[in-house]
Order: sequence, then structure tokens, then C-alpha cells
Amino acid sequence: QVQLVESGGGLVQAGGSLRLSCAASGRTYAMGWFRQAPGKEHEFVAAIRWSAGNAYYSDFVKGRFTISRDNAKNTVYLLMSSLKPEDTAVYYCAAQTVAQFYIGQESPSNYASWGQGTQVTVSS
Repeated sequence: QVQLVESGGGLVQAGGSLRLSCAASGRTYAMGWFRQAPGKEHEFVAAIRWSAGNAYYSDFVKGRFTISRDNAKNTVYLLMSSLKPEDTAVYYCAAQTVAQFYIGQESPSNYASWGQGTQVTVSS
């Protein structure tokens, strides 16, 4: 399994921005970002295919968050702008195989490897 390490979380005021990074030890087919707020389930945020760079977003982050990747560095990024207090959560990156990708991007069960998470806190 590929190893994933997230970084870039922190405390930011509402309206601010943060960029999360996820460094992968190897290449898979696609990568996703999820988040988990206290007492809630994992929630899909965004996903991207390594090769073509096709990006997929949940409705609540469209226009605010941007997922990107650096193939040379095996790193995926999540640029979060116009942050809101309700974006507060632990953010996780996860890796998909090609078979999992074609099942879908939004279910956590369709991801093979997970990072340890990074906390994002947005103050009002």
C-alpha cells in the first residue's frame, strides 16, 4: 500500500485560505481528499486523477477549493479559499486504484490507503 502524509493544516480566520499537501510514497490511479468533523462521518471533498488531472468536487466546496497534483513530486494539494467555520475538520487524503476510481470517488470505502489527517480550524 502507498504511504500518505498530509501537511498544511492549522488555524485560520473565516474568509482566509490554507493549502494542504499530501505526499505519496508511490503512484496510484487517483487521489481524494475527505474531511471529518467531530461526531460526523467522513465527507468527500475532492478527487483528482494522477494522469489526466481530471478534478471532481463536492457541491459545498465548488468555487472555493481547488485540488491539484505535482506528478514529479507525487504530491497532491488542496487549496482552500473563502474558508468558513463549518469547514473545520480533520482533513485526510486517500489513494484509489483504477478499479476503485471507476466505482466512484465519493465513498470512503472506495479508497485503498489513507493518511493520518491534518486538522483545519476556521475561527469566526
